[in-house]
Order: sequence, then structure tokens, then C-alpha cells
Amino acid sequence: MGVNKQNCRNELRTAIQQLNDRCLYSASKWAAEQLVGIEQDPTKYPPSHTRLQRDSSSILRRFRCTDEITSTPIAGTSYVSTPVLEEDNGDVDSDLYVLAKSYFNCREYRRAAHVLSDQTGSKALFLKCYALYLAGEKRKEEETIELEGSLGKSNTVNSEIVSIERDLAAVRKNGSIDSFGLYLYGLVLKAKGNENLARTILVESVNAYPWNWTAWLTLQSLCTTIDTLNSLKLNNHWMKDFFLASTYHELRMHNESLAKYDYLQSTFGSSNYIKAQIAKAQYSLRDFENVEVVFEELLRIDPYRIDDMDMYSNVLYAKECSSGLSYLAHQVFLTDKYRPESCCIIGNYYSLKGLHEKSVMYFKRALKLDKNYLSAWTLMGHEYVEMKNTPAAVDAYRRAVDINPCDYRAWYGLGQAYEMMGMPYYALHYFKKSVFLQPGDSRLWIAMAQCYERDEIRMHEEAIKCYRRAASCNDREAIALHQLAKLHSELGQNQEAAFYYKKDLERMEEEEREGPNMVEALLFLANYCRAQERYEEAEVYCTRLLDYNGPEKEKAKSLLQAVKLAQSGFP
Repeated sequence: MGVNKQNCRNELRTAIQQLNDRCLYSASKWAAEQLVGIEQDPTKYPPSHTRLQRDSSSILRRFRCTDEITSTPIAGTSYVSTPVLEEDNGDVDSDLYVLAKSYFNCREYRRAAHVLSDQTGSKALFLKCYALYLAGEKRKEEETIELEGSLGKSNTVNSEIVSIERDLAAVRKNGSIDSFGLYLYGLVLKAKGNENLARTILVESVNAYPWNWTAWLTLQSLCTTIDTLNSLKLNNHWMKDFFLASTYHELRMHNESLAKYDYLQSTFGSSNYIKAQIAKAQYSLRDFENVEVVFEELLRIDPYRIDDMDMYSNVLYAKECSSGLSYLAHQVFLTDKYRPESCCIIGNYYSLKGLHEKSVMYFKRALKLDKNYLSAWTLMGHEYVEMKNTPAAVDAYRRAVDINPCDYRAWYGLGQAYEMMGMPYYALHYFKKSVFLQPGDSRLWIAMAQCYERDEIRMHEEAIKCYRRAASCNDREAIALHQLAKLHSELGQNQEAAFYYKKDLERMEEEEREGPNMVEALLFLANYCRAQERYEEAEVYCTRLLDYNGPEKEKAKSLLQAVKLAQSGFP
């Protein structure tokens, strides 16, 4: 039995109220977006009710299952039925709970916890412990700023987690803990570094109450390998598919992630979240054209959206689309200029204009708003590289890998920085880490190959292996084929060199590119064919060289004369 749309709606509507009631607003917002993302029957609802569904239809058509991605048919999946949580309102003074919730919403976390200190029941216990946890996080942040500055590193810990862990462990032991308490217990255990127990607790939480997306995300952060993911004993609820799709993306299994999202779209066909996640996977596969289409339509549907728009700015930056990036930066500035994503978008805009100091200023502003915002550390490292400030670049990249050791861009940046400092062995170490994490990116293989070519290392055979991998990874910049040809030529391997020069020449002709690489390829192939007594081919290459002005034209003339002489049979 597959997903029943009406059942999903009913479950999400109830979950939104329960999550809001416990001040889990991010999870509530996510659930509400998926609720609206379930496609309505246009025959039963007025056009205004289905506006989002109509607006998103072109994205849906574009990303329906392709030949490479096969989705599971709905009839092939059987889902468990999770009972809706029963509230324990009888165990808590509702007026006091409303007061505590009001204090919580005003960020007066200790006042909220104090109001509930004498209340019993799992609902009151959760909000009390959650308020104390956030109070501890707030104080930890304040202490870090006092000791190290807004971007400093500190060993300061949340002083409340010991008492929270003690309380939650006790109620779990006596069997009175609910799924929300389990979620918070898992969060605390993760903060203490007890990852194995945290995973077990979080699995209990999501199996008991699968609609808390923040619990799934916390569990995802503890699944750093596919083996760990496969070891989880999760109930087969439809929320598990969202979790797997997101985790596959984090584990760089992008095609598997796309397949899951394609399957989910059969129910949540108008979900902007799914569209954005599809765009993220396409971005990781470097399919920038499709990513741009998705984000353009997302902005048309939801013009004040800021979530994920920093990735859109990266695409516009990579395509050097100054006008598009300028418009996006202006939009997010007017919507909410104090969001980390907004600051990164504006930073990208200034970087594209070559104003690197101003760009760094905005990346620093993003980090003051959220010092664990990974993209800002990585992008700031890139800016420092442009400014030739390698020590600052290394520091920024190291902060990025501290936050997420699986961020290949930061490892790649470290490699670049150490290469600039003339330390190729260190650079090679970091390039190897980046290519392990993102083996489908030709740029990383090329960087590693160039490192092997350096005079201090000179491991040409290893460089050739790297260039071959780059050539097989859709080398957009067309560097790998030319470098393979040159390397084989330098090593006296003329047959292999001719093979790659010919492939490079075919690619340049296909892309209608001219330049010194084409001249080099024609000249080598003309000489090679003459040496192999393939005079007709040599004559074709020489004739093409005559169209160029410069020394290559004179070389072609003399070579053509030698070819004709050889064809005539004269010694």
C-alpha cells in the first residue's frame, strides 16, 4: 500500500499543532510546507486553492523520472501506521504552560523553565528541558564572544546539558519519556560526544513520532557513512523516505537522492522543499542549467524565499551572470538582510565584481549571525586566496572542515592555499581528501594532476592517471585531454599523445573553439602522421595550419613540402 494523500494531510495537520505547542518551530514550518505541497484535486478546489500546484507544474515535468533515475512504484511500498500522539494536558496546568510558552517565545528561556519547575508530565518536562538547553546554548555563545570574539574558537560547553541528561535518562529508565523527550535526549548525547547512544535514542524518537523533522536532521548528522545509515532500524513510515533522500545527498549519493525525491513527488508534487533539494542534487552533479531553471521558478512561486538561495547565487557566480546575481542580492537585501544566506549572496555579488575586501566583510557578517554557517567559511577562504592572504585562507578552510569534515570544497581550498605557499606535498594530501569526497568533479582531479607535475614531485604517471579520471568526469574546461596529450608527448609516448591530441581536436571542433591548443594539436598530428608515413592525413593537418598567421604557418609550409616530397618518392 502506498502513501494516502488524505492520511498525510491529516497527520501533518495534527503534527503542526503539536510541534508548535512544543516550540519546535522549524519542524512545524517544514511540516506546513509539506502539507501545502500535497497536490490537491483541481476538480474539488477553486483555482486560488491550487495556485502553488499550477505554478510548480513545469518544475515537476522537468524533473520527472529520467532514464538514469528509476523511482520505486507506489504500489511497491508498504507503510506502517503510526498512532497520533495523545497529549498529556491533564498533567500540566494549562495556564502555566501558556505562560512558559510565552516566555520561551520572548527568548526568556530560564523564566520559561522556572515556571514549569513544579509541573509533571512529559509535555511540561520537554519544554522545561528544551528551554534550559537553549538557555545554555545562549550563554555558551555569549562566553565564546567574551573570550574569543564573535568568530573565535572556544572550548566553552553548554553548562545545562549535564542536568538535562540526568533528568531525561531518569524518565527514560522509568518508561515515562515521550518521543519529544527522546529527541532532546539524543541532542544532548550528541553534544556530549556519545554518538552511538544518541543514534539509538533518536531512532526510538522518530519511530515513535515520525513527523518531527528536526529529530530526523539530528539523526542524519550522525550518519556519516552508508553502513551507519543501513544499520538503523527505522519503521517504514513515509517520513523515512524524506530522511533517506536527504541523507543520500549528504553522503554524496546524488542519483539515489534524486530517485527518492522523484518518488516523493508523486504525493508531494507541489513541495517547494523537494524542488529545492532536487536543485541541490543537480548542483552537486554540476548540472547548472537545470539548477538555474528550478531556482528561477521557485522565486517566481515564492518571491520572498531566502532558504537555499545562497546555492542559487553560487550557480550565478559560476556562470558569471552579474545581472542575475545583482537582482538576487537586491531582493534578499530588501527581504531580510540579516539572514546568513542573504549575507553570503551579497558577498558572492561583491566577489564577482572583484571587490574582495567588501565580499569578506559580508561573509564575516554571515558568520556573526551563525558561526557554524559552513558556506560562509568556505567562501571567505576563497576570497582570501584571491587576496593572496594564504594564512587567513587556511584558517577559514580549517574552520569549515571542523564544522563538516565532508566538505570537499574546503579540503580543495586547503590544497590550493598550500600550493600557493609552495608546499606541494601538503597540497597533494588535501587534494586527495577532496577527490575522495567528490570523485565525480574533474576540477579536483586536474588540481591533483598539476600537483604531481610540479618539479618537487614529478610523478608523471600519477598525473596521467588523474588527468584520465578528469577526462572521464565531464571536464567542462577541456583541460584534461590537452594535458594528457602534452604529458605523453614529453614522455616520448607519441602514439598515446596523438590519440589524445586527436580527441582534443575533435572536441574543439565540436565546440567551435579556436586558439593555441588547436594549433599545437594540428602541428603535433601533422608531424606524427608524417613520421608514420600517413601522408594524406599529414597533408590535411598542414593545410589547416596554413589558415593561421604566425610561425606555425611557416612550419606548416615547410612540413607540407616535406610531405609532398616524400609522396613523390624522392629521397
